[in-house]
Amino acid sequence: MSGGGEQGGSSERHGAHGRPLTLRERWEAYKNSPFLPATVLVLIVAAAAGLFAGSYTYAMADPTPHRIPAALVTQPEAERGEAFVAGMEKALDASLELHDYPDAAEARRALDEQKVFAIVRASADGGVALDVAGASGASVAELLGKAGIEVGDATGVEVTVRDVKPLQRGDPRGLALFYISLAAVIMGFLGAIQLSVHAHGLNPAERIAFTVAYALLGGFAIAAAVDWWLGAVDLPFVQSWLILAFTMFTSGMVFTMFNTLMGRWAMIPTWGVMVLLGNPSSGGAVSWPLLPSALGHIGRWLPPGASVNAQHTAVYYQGHQFVFPYLVLAAWALVSCTVFWVWRHRHPGGRARTPEHAAAAT
Repeated sequence: MSGGGEQGGSSERHGAHGRPLTLRERWEAYKNSPFLPATVLVLIVAAAAGLFAGSYTYAMADPTPHRIPAALVTQPEAERGEAFVAGMEKALDASLELHDYPDAAEARRALDEQKVFAIVRASADGGVALDVAGASGASVAELLGKAGIEVGDATGVEVTVRDVKPLQRGDPRGLALFYISLAAVIMGFLGAIQLSVHAHGLNPAERIAFTVAYALLGGFAIAAAVDWWLGAVDLPFVQSWLILAFTMFTSGMVFTMFNTLMGRWAMIPTWGVMVLLGNPSSGGAVSWPLLPSALGHIGRWLPPGASVNAQHTAVYYQGHQFVFPYLVLAAWALVSCTVFWVWRHRHPGGRARTPEHAAAAT
């Protein structure tokens, strides 16, 4: 009897499996399998790879000048400077954004406040002096210096190019500050991802506290490696450390915010904002006057650009600090923390307030 029953049950199962699945049933089975998210990830990774290469190539492969601010000293003689600037505009195929200053001291103050990238003035020997600032952007200084020499040769005017704010010897291309900011951005959201994976049970306050902890330690490690270990850049250590920590915390909380809103797909907007858009537009690898104009403006409002600007000013322009990049980082951090806290019940993490043994007894 038992054998017959087993045989009958087997026949019913075979009959059920033997019926062809409808298209809707196939879709339901596929949707509930791990193959759907795996397929979506394949497409997302492929698209992200292309966008990643494209965004960096678009921003950095062929930097082109877009209205470079420059100071023209009007005393004691401006005619030679004006003629030289006209030649520079023609050589650069772009207009210099000229600002007149009555004397060299006022122009130098504008350079130190990063209002201008170069100073054009008449020199004592009857030629033109072109002062550039490598610290404001090696790419811009190199472009202006090369164009100045070419214009001088073409017009027969003696041109003296001088870098009055050079980069540090260990960082001749000015990329170290970009790389340490990039490290802080990427490690910031990677840390938040790892907290979500390996410390799933943290409640909201604990998650924020541990984000602060790894940001402080990570920022210290980055600054120590670049300054104390490699000696590439002489950092104002405490200020640079805190900027890096602030950047790591902000980046981590941006991911946490998107994780609250979008769950497992949070990496997509985080990568888009912080890496695809934020890093190429930060002005760290290519100064903003050489970026496509839209990127040059957008980058200052994103965490990577704010981090680069704050770090750059801290290292090279002590005494001429700007509050704006710190406000940008603070705004992103505050919005991210607020969204996470208000909608914390949606975040894929945390633990029940009632202990498990108490809940079981109840």
